[in-house]
Amino acid sequence: MITEFSAHLRAGAAALVFAAACGMASAEPQHGIAMYGEPALPPDFVSLPHVNPDAPRGGRIVQGEVGTFDSLNPHILKGRVPWQLRFLAYESLMARSYGEPFTLYGLLAESVETDEARSFVEFTLREEARFSDGSPVTVEDVLWSYETLGTVGHPRYHGSWNKIASAEATGARTVRFTFTEPDRELALIMGMRPILKKAQWDGIDFAESGLDVIPISSAPYVIEDFEAGRFVSLRRNPDYWGNDVPVRRGTNNIDEIRMEFFGDASVMFEAFKAGELNTMRETNRAKWNEQYDFPAVQSGDVVKSIIPHERPSGIAGLVMNTRNPIFADWRVREALIQAFNFEFVNQIITGGEAPRITSYFSNSVLGLQPGPAEGLVADLLAPFADELTPGTLEGYELPVSDGSERNRAGIRAALALFEEAGWTVQEGKLADAAGAPFTFEIVLNQGSSENQRIVDIYVSALSRLGIEPDVTTVDSAQYKERTTAFDFDMAYYIRGLSLSPGNEQLLYWGIEAADTEGSRNWMGVKSPAAEAMVDAMLNAPDQEHFIAATRALDRILTAGRYVIPFWHNPEARLAHAKELKYPSRLPIYGDWIGFQPDLWWYED
Repeated sequence: MITEFSAHLRAGAAALVFAAACGMASAEPQHGIAMYGEPALPPDFVSLPHVNPDAPRGGRIVQGEVGTFDSLNPHILKGRVPWQLRFLAYESLMARSYGEPFTLYGLLAESVETDEARSFVEFTLREEARFSDGSPVTVEDVLWSYETLGTVGHPRYHGSWNKIASAEATGARTVRFTFTEPDRELALIMGMRPILKKAQWDGIDFAESGLDVIPISSAPYVIEDFEAGRFVSLRRNPDYWGNDVPVRRGTNNIDEIRMEFFGDASVMFEAFKAGELNTMRETNRAKWNEQYDFPAVQSGDVVKSIIPHERPSGIAGLVMNTRNPIFADWRVREALIQAFNFEFVNQIITGGEAPRITSYFSNSVLGLQPGPAEGLVADLLAPFADELTPGTLEGYELPVSDGSERNRAGIRAALALFEEAGWTVQEGKLADAAGAPFTFEIVLNQGSSENQRIVDIYVSALSRLGIEPDVTTVDSAQYKERTTAFDFDMAYYIRGLSLSPGNEQLLYWGIEAADTEGSRNWMGVKSPAAEAMVDAMLNAPDQEHFIAATRALDRILTAGRYVIPFWHNPEARLAHAKELKYPSRLPIYGDWIGFQPDLWWYED
């Protein structure tokens, strides 16, 4: 089936060839920038195609979150922050259109300029751009924000900043970033950094800030009220400067966005049923089918909406920390995957309806293809053949059980792999040649009852192998601390992936990230081949090479057997008050960052 994304890929590749032939990629200001080819929307576009430009304004949306928070600064490593603040309370030079694989249009910046090689990028600020206190957004604010984030901000910003050879003001409203080497994606990434007000942070240690600083922002919303660990309320700024900017028209329609925090998912669900929350995202299909029939749904006061998407599945499951020597052997990791009886677990938890994650980029054109590597994918992997985990080149598939609880075939396969790796059952316990038992700790966040149920089933299966892991449930603060420091053997891991993977992949699975606390490389993978594939993605001359590099990376990660994958949802399930509406035309990313509440509105 030809997807909208596939059509974008072909159009992008064609536009790239045309641009190169005609010299269109020369350095001149543009209204937008795409990873490949030209932006889909013309310079005079009025609004994004997947918004309702005439949406009414008003009302409130009340969302629930499991956990707590002790900081309002989402741009540093320290503290726990409501994750939405990073996107709702801050604005960047360019804004992403989630109706295209990877395209940015002007927001704080009215134009962007780069060369064909993408060796630099230059932005021109809008003269009318303002912070919430009414002061203008200046080039000085931009330069300070980028340097601060890139040096003392969260590690996710450091990699890109290290690729900047120079950052300078080239005019009263223009700023240029010159790269250490050409980088197609970096020109876009530089347009997506949050812009902070420099003067607000004078005399304040940015890296240590928490609840003591309410950010002055250029975004449509400002923090109106909060109580640490309990709630955060954001109010739409009536004096927001950007209401008529094309990428903002028809968005940010709701007056108040409130986030309520709960210690347990079941308590949060009861709060939704009681009307304390007016929207709820449900990831469990069985629960959606069986428990979303309460009186408010029956009366029509609560609506159940299903939002399809075309983005990759990402990865979600139990990650094995290879910094622990027992997980360093791929045969051990494969044995633990064989012991995980997915078909049985899926039946118990979701009624057997949820599709399994088969690879990191499954459910998309970027996912690995079945069977041996071929064509460009094989060519990219060939130089690393000696270091690749078995299955990378030949093809790798997850085991499939008969669905029975015993999973005899999986247990037999696991025992054989353990024996190859030097582990045998001795007096009922799996142990090495010296008699040391095979054991490890599974760390869980106490707010997730579903993950606890999955692990309980898994622990029962492991007992048949003579393995008795310790299961430790900690509160969200401890969970954050332990996972930040990679202080776990196995933990629940989830990583969403987009249709435009790029530099952020090094933070997820890069060698340096494996030794950087706070990075997303929880498994500790150190693969030169994986880094080479990311480099190939970043420097791909066209979409064909980009897709091949991503598929090759997908093979390395999947055959690396770092995560015991669960399931994914090719569509999102949102239950919400009938007054909350969303556009009929959906972006290809579906229910993703920038969808709810950005595109929604409240209508009595």
